[in-house]
Amino acid sequence: MKQFEKHIPITKKIADQSINAVAVLSEHCDLSKAEIKSAISKGALWLTKGRTTQRLRRLKKILVEHDELHFYYNEQILTQTPPEALLIADEKDYSVWYKPYGMLSQGSKWSDHCTIARWAQTHLTPERATFIVHRLDRAATGLIVIAHTKNTARYFSNIFEKHALEKHYLILAHGDHNQRPQPEIIESAVDGKSAKSTFTCIDYCNAHDISLIDVKIDSGRKHQIRIHAASINMPVVGDRLHGLDRDALTNKPIVSSLDLQLCAVSLSFMCPVKNKQAHFELPEHLKPSLDALG
Repeated sequence: MKQFEKHIPITKKIADQSINAVAVLSEHCDLSKAEIKSAISKGALWLTKGRTTQRLRRLKKILVEHDELHFYYNEQILTQTPPEALLIADEKDYSVWYKPYGMLSQGSKWSDHCTIARWAQTHLTPERATFIVHRLDRAATGLIVIAHTKNTARYFSNIFEKHALEKHYLILAHGDHNQRPQPEIIESAVDGKSAKSTFTCIDYCNAHDISLIDVKIDSGRKHQIRIHAASINMPVVGDRLHGLDRDALTNKPIVSSLDLQLCAVSLSFMCPVKNKQAHFELPEHLKPSLDALG
């Protein structure tokens, strides 16, 4: 699998030829023009102009002196196929999507074609700019908001920062959460920062010793729910990072084969478009369920 980086300053000699990025890259890379164009479409090319560096997808853009191209080619990443996201609501200035397992929230320098942001941009009609205002882990599923204007992005960033948006998740967790306080508030710090999660047991499967739990979070630390679940010795099913290897110990093959069972199932906030309370709920068939255990 090929992997390399190219950083190419645009000299006066190159600029005087009035050529585009594909032509420049074809002189510096052992790739066909078709391979270069495909990589560019997937977000592998960046352009530095002055003090600003941004992805470049415009194949016909003429380069000028003092520009600099940055080409990050990773064949293994570029050949990945993104899972399909589902549009839940299109409010023009923002949209709400179901992010499936394996889809990223944000891209890297190597590409952005497997991200929810790029999926939204290329699957909305009309096509719009996209701004990430919150994130879900690659292994998590569920509702995510994408802003389509800078003003709307600032609005959502502000309400997330002020915790003015209510988020609920469903998880499948090892153990019987009914044996613990209901609801259970967990406030142990995550990475040295304050964090608060409220766990409420919805149902319990005795055959698999697994609970279906509603989780409301009042902070948004990385892996917060997974860390809090593991802290009470009830790790999320499918959590290979914080799961204390409970999946590997179970003698239930259907449990040990499951992906991370953590899903953002509802969002409530003041809509910046309609100026009234908005509530978005994930369809039942996309939520974690004890029925999936058989």
